[in-house]
Amino acid sequence: MTRPVLLLDIDGVLNPYGTPHPPVGYRAHALFPGEEAVRVNPAHGAWITEASTVLDIAWATSWNHEANQLLAPLLDIAPLPVVVMPPPPFDPAEKIPRIAAYAQQRPLAWIDDLHPPQAHRWAATRISPTLLITADPATGLTRDAVDHVIAWAQALPRPLTNP
Repeated sequence: MTRPVLLLDIDGVLNPYGTPHPPVGYRAHALFPGEEAVRVNPAHGAWITEASTVLDIAWATSWNHEANQLLAPLLDIAPLPVVVMPPPPFDPAEKIPRIAAYAQQRPLAWIDDLHPPQAHRWAATRISPTLLITADPATGLTRDAVDHVIAWAQALPRPLTNP
């Protein structure tokens, strides 16, 4: 079995928006003129780096390549591969074919604040192990979610090696 993939959304996951004030540990950054500030928790960079020891990580967000240009430097992480999404606004179900094409048969963990019913149906029919974690958009990514993904990846069957 190949290394599992972790796909990360940004808005609602790394940028909690469901509350009038940023949660503890987040700082506001004016990244998009005329729009609300983006809330960033610098600890997320260390968590992503830690998860990258057992998972291949990519962005699955409407930010597309702007995730690497604007957010990766704030998190102090290297640029990540991007699963390119349609221009916003789009139906969240439109992520599924793009994610399916990217993941192919690899084990997949996907953290998003909105997994539509179609995502759950798709995940349930995949041959490869699939983990969907739905973040609370008022809280964003939690340490518990990261620990869950890491433990899930570590528990996956390893390929047999010949002696």
